[in-house]
Amino acid sequence: MESTRHGRATGHVQSVERAIAILEYLARADWAGVTDVGNALGVHKSTAFRLLNTLESRGLVEQHIQSGKYRLGFGLVHLAHAVTVGPDVTRQAQPGCEWLARQSEETVTLSVLEGNESVTIDQILSTSTVASRSWLGRRTPLHCTSPGKVFLAGLDDAERESIIAGPHERYTDHTIVDPNQLAEEIDRVRADGYATSSEEFEEGLSAAAAPVYAADGSVIAAIGLSGPSYRLEGEQMAQAAPLVRQAAEMASAGVTPPSDEPAENDNNG
Repeated sequence: MESTRHGRATGHVQSVERAIAILEYLARADWAGVTDVGNALGVHKSTAFRLLNTLESRGLVEQHIQSGKYRLGFGLVHLAHAVTVGPDVTRQAQPGCEWLARQSEETVTLSVLEGNESVTIDQILSTSTVASRSWLGRRTPLHCTSPGKVFLAGLDDAERESIIAGPHERYTDHTIVDPNQLAEEIDRVRADGYATSSEEFEEGLSAAAAPVYAADGSVIAAIGLSGPSYRLEGEQMAQAAPLVRQAAEMASAGVTPPSDEPAENDNNG
């Protein structure tokens, strides 16, 4: 194969190689400034800035607001989980997630269980004018989040009881930390087919989630919906929770959700 004078094979795209080099550098350096990145790559500061800006726009790096420095972004978690849990999970759930986002106009997430934490691997942000928060790549506890409760409900008895026994961290005044109370909550999740949380993980945040099943009946993911508590209280939550369950059921079955367009009038009967 023909090589360049620098020993690299022809056909390599320099900007792509530099972008990869930045990701590799940040993986070692954690937070780093534009000048640091430029020096590490041997390029001008303006070139490093353009590359970092492009990577940031795709969520592969993130910038600290105060210091202006960069580190790896949560977008990489999404890519990594396509390898560790397989792209089929995201692809299988995508139509249901999109349908749920249209129906609810709230933030919709897809999470998987990793260890004793729930990890968000995909999301659709709310269309609301209220600023939506990104959950992509975030790890959250099982005992006080709706996807976490879904995963707890799907564990075998011994593992579920071991985790429920605690101890559990209290995040808000509404966090369930008592093992007996948490066990009752998980029993409700198993009976209802979906989980809810109201300001248990963060003040002002409410959510609902339902399990996505594999062909063998195991829980492989959780489709969730979240938003401000004032939009997801009482009757609003009672209306939203079944939609979440329906989206998860469609994802489990691998079916395409029905069209949101109104059906043609049917006068037969």
